[in-house]
Amino acid sequence: MMGSRLRRIFSRSPRPTSPHRVPSPANPPQPAVAAQPSSASLQARLWNQAYDELKADEPKIVDAYEKFLSTELPTANEIEPEQRWHQMERLVRVGLQKTAREAAIKQQIGDVMQAVGVVRGLVDKAVQASPEAAIAWVGVSFALEVLSNPLTEPGINRKGLSYVVSRMDWYWNLVDLLLDERAGSAFDGLRGQLETRIVQLYQKLLLYQMRSVCLYHRSRVAVFFRDVVVLDDWGGQLDDIKQVEAAVRSDSDQCGSLQARSHLEGIASAAERQFSELQGVTSAIQYQTRRQEQMQQDEKDKECLHDLYDTDPIHDKTRIQDTKGGLLRGSYAWVLDNPDFKQWRTDPRGLLWIRGDPGKGKTMLLCGIIDELEKDSADQLAYFFCQATEQKLNTATAVVRGLIYTLVRQHPPLISHVRKEYDGGGKQRFEGLNAWEVMSKILTSILSDPIVEAAVLIIDALDECGAGRPQLLDFVIRVSASSRAKWIISSRNWPDIEEKLAATAQVTLRLELNEDSISDAVRVYIRQKVGELAQLKGYDDATRDAVHRHFTDNSNNTFLWVALVYQELANPKTRKWHTLNALKNFPPGLDSLYQRMMEHIRDSNDADLCKQILAVISVAYRPVTLQELISLVNSLASFGDDLESLEEIIASCGSFLTLREGILYFVHQSAKEFLLDKASVQIIPCGIAHQHRVIFSKSIEVLLRTLRRDIYSLADPGFSFDDLPQLDPDPLASVRYSCLHWVDHLRDADPAEKPTLEHLQDGGLVHIFLQRKYLYWLEAMSLQRSMSQAVLAVQKLQALVSAAGAQQLADLVQDARRFVLSHKGAIEIAPLQLYASALVFSPTRSLVRNLFKHDVPSWVMSPSLIQLDWNACVQTLEGHGGSVSSVAYTADGTRLASGSYDHTVKIWDAATGTCVQTLEGHDDMVNSVDFAADGPWLASGSEDKTVKIWDAATGTCVQTLEGHASSVSSVAFAADGTRLASGSYDHTVKIWDAATGTCVQTLEGHAGFVSSVAFTADGTQLASGSDDHTVKVWDAATGICVRTLEGHPGSVSSVAFAADGTRLASGSDDDIVKIWDAATGTCVQTLEVSAPARQILFDAQTDSNLFTEVGILALYPSASDAERPKAFQTLPDYHGRGISCDAVWIVKDGRRLLWLPSEYRPLATAATGSLIVLGCFSGRVILLRLSMEVLNL
Repeated sequence: MMGSRLRRIFSRSPRPTSPHRVPSPANPPQPAVAAQPSSASLQARLWNQAYDELKADEPKIVDAYEKFLSTELPTANEIEPEQRWHQMERLVRVGLQKTAREAAIKQQIGDVMQAVGVVRGLVDKAVQASPEAAIAWVGVSFALEVLSNPLTEPGINRKGLSYVVSRMDWYWNLVDLLLDERAGSAFDGLRGQLETRIVQLYQKLLLYQMRSVCLYHRSRVAVFFRDVVVLDDWGGQLDDIKQVEAAVRSDSDQCGSLQARSHLEGIASAAERQFSELQGVTSAIQYQTRRQEQMQQDEKDKECLHDLYDTDPIHDKTRIQDTKGGLLRGSYAWVLDNPDFKQWRTDPRGLLWIRGDPGKGKTMLLCGIIDELEKDSADQLAYFFCQATEQKLNTATAVVRGLIYTLVRQHPPLISHVRKEYDGGGKQRFEGLNAWEVMSKILTSILSDPIVEAAVLIIDALDECGAGRPQLLDFVIRVSASSRAKWIISSRNWPDIEEKLAATAQVTLRLELNEDSISDAVRVYIRQKVGELAQLKGYDDATRDAVHRHFTDNSNNTFLWVALVYQELANPKTRKWHTLNALKNFPPGLDSLYQRMMEHIRDSNDADLCKQILAVISVAYRPVTLQELISLVNSLASFGDDLESLEEIIASCGSFLTLREGILYFVHQSAKEFLLDKASVQIIPCGIAHQHRVIFSKSIEVLLRTLRRDIYSLADPGFSFDDLPQLDPDPLASVRYSCLHWVDHLRDADPAEKPTLEHLQDGGLVHIFLQRKYLYWLEAMSLQRSMSQAVLAVQKLQALVSAAGAQQLADLVQDARRFVLSHKGAIEIAPLQLYASALVFSPTRSLVRNLFKHDVPSWVMSPSLIQLDWNACVQTLEGHGGSVSSVAYTADGTRLASGSYDHTVKIWDAATGTCVQTLEGHDDMVNSVDFAADGPWLASGSEDKTVKIWDAATGTCVQTLEGHASSVSSVAFAADGTRLASGSYDHTVKIWDAATGTCVQTLEGHAGFVSSVAFTADGTQLASGSDDHTVKVWDAATGICVRTLEGHPGSVSSVAFAADGTRLASGSDDDIVKIWDAATGTCVQTLEVSAPARQILFDAQTDSNLFTEVGILALYPSASDAERPKAFQTLPDYHGRGISCDAVWIVKDGRRLLWLPSEYRPLATAATGSLIVLGCFSGRVILLRLSMEVLNL
């Protein structure tokens, strides 16, 4: 128990009492020789007396100070009670070591840190001279850390702290006045008065230091430090110190000798200089820190823009134009004089929809419009080209992300809008579960910025935007109506798009209604392409005219038809003397042309090879590279590195495909649709599911052959992602697609079919792959920065294996899932920690650990006290800058919210552990969070006395509820989400209308702060637990207290109703959980637990168990207090060798070796020889032996 431990640490034998305060007996015995106390013993007595009297006068702040200090000495409970000064001496050393680290970090500041060094030397010398009086110097040693970090906690008066620290030598030497023999016995009475003054001064000094240190470390002491430190009136406290100083000076003038007073005056003068120097330290560090912050700001802007990039629409436009043979002004110039387009240019209605059938030239038309608009400097232009076959170009999120990227590149100050979201979660904010909400919020904010007052945003091929198209359309419609931005979108004539746009004011440009203009444009295009063919092939006039005539008669005013036929005629295999015969093979209409292309493939010598290629490309989840294609098609294995021959085969695939920069694309979305809808029997005769199974099998085959440990030859176990080399050739080049999508193809291969089911059996292909290559696959995924996708892949695989019923494989996949969830953080930092940290700190009975134990580095000997099996902790989510105070799941369990002392709320993807939102807005620590059961709302209660309601999807604060007079400790939604309750340190409970933010009830009656609130399932009643040791049940409609439940001897910290409302549970700080009959208020069960139960929850399925952070409590309805069932506990820049400053790495001469999971990060460490000892917060001591000779370090 922490309380008993602290009592052991800070208790001591009864203090010696001042002789001037003890009544003398009538006839006191006279000693032969009067003992004269030494300076050291008198200093110890006075400082300890001041400490004890302060503890009696200010118990809360001293208790908080002691609890903070106890965290600095995790083994302090081993010290005997009468030896408090030993602990204090050790604490001084801890504080000085921290300041030494700060000085090392800030060494570039130069001489200004010498002032801190002078005080450190003074402290060190004083404690050596009088360790029994170390209590005086503990606060000083930790205060130096505060002064060395002047921007960390703005609430601290550092000027006052500098004053106190600089004068400690003067305070320390005041005892010389009491020992001054030259003053004579006539001044004995005055000495007693002076001693009292000195003790009072010491009390005020200690109090000032304690308040400063506790405030600086308030994220660590907040649990037991609420309402103790008031952030104002620092000046008043400093004035108190100065007044007592003046009184001491006055008394010393009367009873101290001239020599003693002169000595103290000399120290005081030195203190003035020291005070000035300490102030210089603060100013210098602040100046340097602000300079560094500005440099870091610029770097963070660059980093943010880098992470925002997914594709550059400018490059996409260039690629598309090049692929289609270049942009002809004559093919689009007609639109500039089109009445609909001119109306959009001048009309306040900001949305133009260009619609038309496939192949009518919509994309190239928009390319031309973009070129024309770019000539007008008044337009700020952003555009995006959707492509259904490319994952980075076929989602609503990708569209908005690309538009944002373009605008920010044009106007760098707009990065501030992106940084508001990015700073809360990094790149994952752009890619996580709520990426759409984040990106649409950013773009909305940007479009409200005066910088982009005349923005024009263009989206091409909206029909090819698959995921999120309805959301994107709604967004465009909403923003076009509410902002100054103008929009152009193009698409096919699809009903869902027409239905959305029909309800809004927009200008529509129908290509079918502009047939004459389109016909003229196509004629210009034909003339250009025929001219290119004539020059390329050397046509005579007759051949040229015949080609031109055939194009004109059969194109049906379709640009794509012209482009495809041009590609066929331009093929080197089509000789110029074959041209006239070849023309006969190109019928009018796209589908007829596609069918003729399939017939041409069927009759070719490479028919089977072309069909295999088209089959793979048709079902692939993204365009593949030539190297990836070779690994996925059996018949291409013989091509090896002969990419030139492979390109010839691609050219034989009937112009369905186009190759650009080594990546294969469909020439048009209509080509893919034709192959899957009308030619699938020819290219995939056994069905699409069979083709997925073929790609899965081929993927596993190539992964088994290719993957190996340290495939990039990094060697260094701490090698960071930031330093990854660009290898040529890249050993992963051929297997990147297979790494990412082998599970997806297995899932879509119809697992119920026997051939697929065989792969999911014990000893099957999946089992073999995991046993041999699982770790190497994770390494490959991490090298692709795809660890979140790896987590999702393992979870998909677990679902497939569970349905297949293979027990051994199911056990291995379950272990593999726990492995990746537990160590994802380390692997994302340094890939090779897979073989160091991940294997070393996995349970000894982990299947993955034992399968790959041969990959543990030879310099790591197995540490002691590693758990046998995976514990209840599935994953550790890291990212908060302070302690986490509260967590809550959504009703469907897909997301998790956490509130923290860093003033933020984070929302996490519960499956992957990725932070998808960081909610900022509170001005102080967040104490409680709760999701509404139905709807997107999330509530948070804070030390800033407010409750905020957030839209969890967008991260927007929709309500701020004000009314509490003190900190909000607990929030809870009613089941229907219409009401929200909040408990506060002002002793009240408030019930709010969640929609309007209106307070509808204020419940008063508690005599202490309210720590927890909970509604019944039907919302009719509300329970509240309080520091006054009671639970109250209220009528939620009237606000009347219907019963008060008494029986807890300590503060009630949590309350929860059973699902049926018949029982109510309460947990308290006295390590007791009580179960009450909710109707009568009778205590029906009392459970003893091992620690305070501050979070409790009934099992929603049966109400037979109670979940708490200290274990699962089994509830027996018939149990009496006497039975008291116990809880079922859950399963349980550095030189030299040691721990990094942030306690995250074991290092050797600054080189990172072994990443430490959060539960193994030490409060105390020791290193000797090859042995490193980790003292963990949990109380475990881990012995880790390293063989550095093997590592040759």
